Amino acid sequence: MFTDSVKVKLSAGKGGNGTIAWRREKYIPKGGPYGGNGGSGGSIIIKSDPEVFSLDAYRNRRLISAENGRPGGTNNRHGRNGKDLIIKVPCGTLITDRETGDLLFDLTEPGEEFHICTGGNGGKGNTFFKTPTNQAPAKCTPGKEGEVQDVILELKLIADVGFMGFPNAGKSTLLSKLAAIEVKTGAYPFTTLKPNLSFIQFDDYSRIYLADIPGIIPDAHNNKGLGLSFLKHVERTSTLVYIIDISGEEGRDPYKDFQTLLDEVKTYSPAILKKPFLVALNKVDKGNEEHLKAFKKAYPYEEETLFEISALEEKGLASFTKRLRLLAQANGKKYH
Repeated sequence: MFTDSVKVKLSAGKGGNGTIAWRREKYIPKGGPYGGNGGSGGSIIIKSDPEVFSLDAYRNRRLISAENGRPGGTNNRHGRNGKDLIIKVPCGTLITDRETGDLLFDLTEPGEEFHICTGGNGGKGNTFFKTPTNQAPAKCTPGKEGEVQDVILELKLIADVGFMGFPNAGKSTLLSKLAAIEVKTGAYPFTTLKPNLSFIQFDDYSRIYLADIPGIIPDAHNNKGLGLSFLKHVERTSTLVYIIDISGEEGRDPYKDFQTLLDEVKTYSPAILKKPFLVALNKVDKGNEEHLKAFKKAYPYEEETLFEISALEEKGLASFTKRLRLLAQANGKKYH
């Protein structure tokens, strides 16, 4: 299961208690206080890791706690500090306060860290309270509680290009051909149940990252189908590719599908429509010239944004990829 949103309570470690102890040794009749301070509790740090791709590790965890500090010991020994807990999350993870809804931090770069909960200070042993006028204090203090934060961790994929289209439009097939990866495909709706993230590497070793967003259907902005679960991933991409099944073999109108995609995106977030885009008319190998002509006639945008391809037979992919590279690299991380 692909998990891109979790609600979790984070609790830093409690400080260790101070200790009351007395020095009792031969030849030292007035030994005095000998209790050490407690150790500090461990803090919690959230860190973005490019090797982590989802929030699956935290899907069934409601409370995540750092280690408590240890109490002070005799002989003025300081208690051991609790270990800091580093929570590794994917790049593109937003940390939101669950109560207020405020965005606390947005982890967009690999290796970024956010210190979210500080561990409690350790308590003081009775040695700490010794003064010239109080040589034998019978007093210590408990350790402080660590900070607690109730948060929502939400992943929004970071990619240069986002593939959008209806189920069975051929998004996964196109991704597998461009990126040379194995992606599950099949002739049934919602083959893709989670976003696929990959990249194209060119001869000069430059890359553009691709995200295959699961199929959008009418009323997706109202969370119908897979809806809002994956529409949000489009927000991070700098370039969009609308993939249209031009064959019409399922009795669909390709241009109406394109209009529906635009309407769903506009309703979800009008800002997304301002992103650069290409339209890939897929499955031209099926040979429906009528749909192709009708689409081109009704298409209101520049002709250079329109490409006729067959992902399955790898037709038209060279010119499509060249244009996609120029568009994605020109816009870079403008929208991240």
